[in-house]
Amino acid sequence: MQKRKLGNSGLEIAPLMFGGNVFGWTADEAMSFRLLDGFVAAGLDAIDTADVYSKWVTGHRGGESESIIGKWLKARGNRSKVVIATKVGLEMPGIGQGLRKDYILQRVEDSLRRLQTDYIDLYQSHTDDKNAPLEETLSTYDHLIKQGKVRAIGASNYDAPRLAEALGVSVAKKLPRYETLQPHYNLYDRADYERALEPLVMKEGLGCIPYYSLASGFLTGKYRSAADFKKSPRGGGMASRLNERGLRILKALDDVSARLNATPAQVALAWLIARPSITAPIASATNMDQLKDLVAAVHLKLDPAAIKALDAASAP
Repeated sequence: MQKRKLGNSGLEIAPLMFGGNVFGWTADEAMSFRLLDGFVAAGLDAIDTADVYSKWVTGHRGGESESIIGKWLKARGNRSKVVIATKVGLEMPGIGQGLRKDYILQRVEDSLRRLQTDYIDLYQSHTDDKNAPLEETLSTYDHLIKQGKVRAIGASNYDAPRLAEALGVSVAKKLPRYETLQPHYNLYDRADYERALEPLVMKEGLGCIPYYSLASGFLTGKYRSAADFKKSPRGGGMASRLNERGLRILKALDDVSARLNATPAQVALAWLIARPSITAPIASATNMDQLKDLVAAVHLKLDPAAIKALDAASAP
């Protein structure tokens, strides 16, 4: 499978990342192991997680996803064959949050312990921390890279001005730069990324690994009326998408998937993979059938007519 570069980090990955937010939440440990096994067996190699996954579950405190990935890595002995991306900065219950030096240095040790590894391939600032000077955050990452605990760094949920400022600090202070951006982007949610972030990503040669690639499941086509909202825990959030534009997007996905003998989810992911600024969309699966759908998307090539139809239907 042809690999794609994560910015100038030296890291290369297959064009789809597994979203580890489901591990220990909607996929228990046994299913998580099956999903990870199936993912790498298909030739894919990049897994995205965060220290806070899945603190939103009753009884959880964060770290559950990293812990499952760590157990899997140890059981399979395949650490060198996969790219592990995790994040720091969002609030850990009873511990803290942010991107100040001391906080990052403590949290990276927690993540390394849970992941049962001595290095993180891509360590990402989960969200911008306006209270932490950019130079302090980047200097801390520089320290971790020199220690060999982190290979490259990325930014998640940064707006364009702040990302540009961070990149400028890296140049001015000779510090490591954010080599990747993890934005909220998919066929439905296009405007914010395309307006200012995409031009910056292209100009700076950053890797882009968008999350919510299937719009929390909306782009799979399983939510077409209010009666469908009870199909999953995320169903309640679909009402805002079932508008004229949303239905137009679903119609375009149906048309293209029928013509190409694919599923709407495969087409929606293939649209992202085909976009010049995108390195690898992040998508999750909670069962083997869903995983099969994700893997098929990597091999689906959209023709110009399909991309044109999807672009038109989803125009912001």
